[in-house]
Amino acid sequence: MNDTPAVRIRDLEKVFPVPLRRRQVVALRGLSLDIPAGHVYGLLGPNGAGKSTTLKIILGLVTPTSGTSEIFGIPSSQVASRTEVGFLPENPYFYKFLTGAETIAFYGKLCGLGGRKLQDRVKELLEIVGLTEAGDRRISGYSKGMLQRIGLAQALVHDPRLLILDEPTAGVDPAGSRQIRDLILQLKARGKTILLTSHLLEQVQEVCDSVGIMAKGHLVREGSLDLLTGITGQTEYLIENARPELQAEIAKLAAAHGAKLLSTKQPQLDLETLFLKATERTE
Repeated sequence: MNDTPAVRIRDLEKVFPVPLRRRQVVALRGLSLDIPAGHVYGLLGPNGAGKSTTLKIILGLVTPTSGTSEIFGIPSSQVASRTEVGFLPENPYFYKFLTGAETIAFYGKLCGLGGRKLQDRVKELLEIVGLTEAGDRRISGYSKGMLQRIGLAQALVHDPRLLILDEPTAGVDPAGSRQIRDLILQLKARGKTILLTSHLLEQVQEVCDSVGIMAKGHLVREGSLDLLTGITGQTEYLIENARPELQAEIAKLAAAHGAKLLSTKQPQLDLETLFLKATERTE
C-alpha cells in the first residue's frame, strides 16, 4: 500500500523583501503539514495568514525561502508534480466569447486531450457540474455560481488526483454555494484529494475531513474536525423514553427506570468558535 501523502510540506519559510522600505515581510514561519490521499483538507485563516502563499508554493508558482513542498512525493519545483493537479483560483478568468463547452474543451487541449476523447470528456464534465443545458451558452451570460462550476470543470478536465480550490464559493449565492458543496462531496466519494481555502466555516465543517488553522504564517491548530471541535471533560447522553426525574442521576438510574441509552458523544464546538479561539491571540 502506498502511504505517500498527496501533499507534504516541511519547515516551509517564505520571506518577501520590500526593497524600497528596506524591510521584509515574513509570510510563512516553519509550516509543516501532511494531507493524506483521498482526504478533503481545509486550510483556514484570516486575511494575511499565509494561505495563498502556501497554495502558490505547493503549485510551484512561488519559490520558498527554505523548506520543502511535495505533491505525491514529487517536489513542487518540478513540472512533473503538476500533472496530477487541478486548480481553481479564487477569481478565475475565462474568455467570455466562448461557450461553457468550448471553455472546457480549450483547457482540455492545453492538457493534451483531443478528438473523441475530449468531446466525451466535455459532455461528462458538463453533466457532473450540472451545466449540460447551459453548455452552448456564452460564458458572458453565466452567473457567478455557474462560472465557479465551469472553473471546477476545467480543473477536472484531465482527471487529476489532487484538486486545489481557493475560495471555491466566494461571491456565490446560497443555492450556488450548496451546489458546489455537493460537487465537492461527490468528488470526495470518487477518491479525489481536495485542498481548499474558504471563509465559509460552516461549509468547511460539512465537507472537510481535517483542517489546519493558520495565523501570521504559523499553523496554530491542525487535526480532524472531531478532534478539534470536541469539548473535553463533557459527555452528551441521548436517551429514549426518559422521565424528568432521571436527569439528576442519569448514569445510575437509566437502566432501572426503563430508559434506553442510545449513544454517548462529546459535545461539539462549531468551527467558527474554534477558528476565533485559535487565531485571536496568536503572535
